[in-house]
Amino acid sequence: MLKISELAAKTGLTAHTLRFYEKNGLISASNRSPAGYRYYTESDVRRAEFVKTARNIGFSLDDISQLLSIRVDKTSHSCQEVTDITRHKLDEVNEKIKELQSMQQTLNILLDSCCGGPELATQCSIMEALDEGEVRNQRNKHKKLEKQK
Repeated sequence: MLKISELAAKTGLTAHTLRFYEKNGLISASNRSPAGYRYYTESDVRRAEFVKTARNIGFSLDDISQLLSIRVDKTSHSCQEVTDITRHKLDEVNEKIKELQSMQQTLNILLDSCCGGPELATQCSIMEALDEGEVRNQRNKHKKLEKQK
C-alpha cells in the first residue's frame, strides 16, 4: 500500500493533482486509514498512470472518465467507442491548430508591418492596429480565405 506522497513520486503527479483526480472521480484510494490517510494499490498506480497518459495526450476529464469506464469493463464496450472518443479529440486538436495558425499569420503580419525601431510607440503600427481593431478584422479575413480553400 502506498500513501499519496508515494503514489505521487511513483507516477510523477503531484498530491494536489491526485486529489483533484479523486475529486473528479477518475481515481480513488483503495483504502483509508482510521486517520483518513489515503492508501493506494498497484492497480491504483496503473489507473493513475492511465489518467496521466490520457491527460498528456489532451483528453478531457470527461473523455478520460469514459475511457476508464471502458477500461474497467472492456467486454461490454467496443473498439469503435474508443475510436469515436479519440477521433473527436483529434478533430478538436485539428481545429485548435487552425486557430493557432491563424493567430500565427496575424502576428507575422503585425510584425512585418512594424519597423521595430527606436521610435516612440506613438508611431507603432502594431499598437495602431490593436487600437483600431484591425487585428480582429485581419484574422476574420484570413479565416474566410481559409474556408474558401
